[in-house]
Amino acid sequence: MRERANAFYEDVRTRRTVRHFSERPVPREVVEACILAAGTAPNGANLQPWHFVAVSDPETKRAIRVAAEAEEAEFYGGRAPDEWLEALAPLGTDASKPFLEIAPWLVAVFAESWHPEPDGSRRKNYYVTESVGIATGILVTAFHQAGLATLTHTPSPMRFLNEVLGRPDHERAFLLLVVGFPAEGAEVPDITKKPLSEIATFV
Repeated sequence: MRERANAFYEDVRTRRTVRHFSERPVPREVVEACILAAGTAPNGANLQPWHFVAVSDPETKRAIRVAAEAEEAEFYGGRAPDEWLEALAPLGTDASKPFLEIAPWLVAVFAESWHPEPDGSRRKNYYVTESVGIATGILVTAFHQAGLATLTHTPSPMRFLNEVLGRPDHERAFLLLVVGFPAEGAEVPDITKKPLSEIATFV
């Protein structure tokens, strides 16, 4: 157990968010397997309140980029408080999101607060945010395990994803995950993670 736990930690600690992606293709089967892994996540009442839309179509990716950059332009242009922009500054982010077209895959994660039943009634889902958050964490880790890089992208608001991807009203965009290989020469910010003593208490 110690060996497996330590081996997993040593592997996952190398995971880094990437903002510069290669156009190198990723087989659909890899994406399917990672989404299946995400679908194993614990969730409220086993109602599995999530839906994943995997996008590789260039025109759809282009539409997502255009809509996302419009929201991001408003965010960076005045919607975001100065304190937030200062926190983002070391990461070098701005309203331009070319990776939304360059990366071979985008996976839009949707949360379902309720689900339509065949008789027209609504089935309420429970612990939706917690469940979808756990599933997304597994999805990110699965892609890392497969040797791929990811970027969690959360333009706000994200309602445009329902429109572009044709998703129903009972689904809410939770996160847009950019997936692929890092571009050659891609660099990531020099950051550190908090030590165990700062993130955990044993009693």
